[in-house]
Amino acid sequence: MGLVQGVTEFLPISSTAHLLVVRHLLGHAHPEDAFTVVIQIGSMVAVVGYFRRDLARLIAGSWEVLRQGGRRLSPDGRWALLVGIGTIPAGVAGFFGYGWLKSHAFALPVVAVVSVVFAVLMGVAEWWSAYRKRSGRAARTEQELNWWDALWIGCWQACALMPGGSRSGTTITGGLLLGLHRTAATRFSFVLALPIVLMAGFKEIWEECQRWQWPSTDSPPGQLATVESWAAWLIGFLVSTIVSYGAIWFLLRFVRRNSLWVFVVYRLGFGALLLVVWALGWLVP
Repeated sequence: MGLVQGVTEFLPISSTAHLLVVRHLLGHAHPEDAFTVVIQIGSMVAVVGYFRRDLARLIAGSWEVLRQGGRRLSPDGRWALLVGIGTIPAGVAGFFGYGWLKSHAFALPVVAVVSVVFAVLMGVAEWWSAYRKRSGRAARTEQELNWWDALWIGCWQACALMPGGSRSGTTITGGLLLGLHRTAATRFSFVLALPIVLMAGFKEIWEECQRWQWPSTDSPPGQLATVESWAAWLIGFLVSTIVSYGAIWFLLRFVRRNSLWVFVVYRLGFGALLLVVWALGWLVP
């Protein structure tokens, strides 16, 4: 699970969808439980390690925004403000809608359809990026982002709450539609993921601790009740962190010279295959 999470979190192919399929194959009774979200924190630790300088800028800039209220900001302050604005849509959507999504959207046919839909949208964004380049229009950089751009990309990140959407895939798609260079869109996607994934992960850990202290017969068994469960979380977390670091390194180098069409084709195939095996009853819905 940690290996799958690490490989798929930053490649634009949806880690949640792949973890859901793997957990079905492994026979997990509740594949939508907190384990999937918590091991994503390992990926965020990898982001912190890889983008430690950007994180330092983000922290310093956040303090500047708090002190000055958004007026006459330095580049670091402006960067932090953009990340904050970009986090709002997913934060609001997660607060009000994640419970419903967790109950209804973790079904395999839903994951398959969402994967195909966002593969098509990624293909449209890649075509638009190539069209701009052929037209002689220069790709935009991170320094050219404004708060409307950040809000737009944040709305695309909110779409990734649906399993199959892919957080990196949706945010990179949103960035390409704005005319961002692939590398700039990818870097902003990684940094933008930090606040929302950490908040979601710690929320799930808090709820698991509550279930551990006050178990209920109306909900699935808690994951912190045994030493084996603690060990599983720790192993998943460590493997996810290490593999995610390598995935970040790979993707940033890949997008400098290559398009995203290979991921578009993969996601279309993944979604179609998932629909077929579900229809044939090979995977429990």
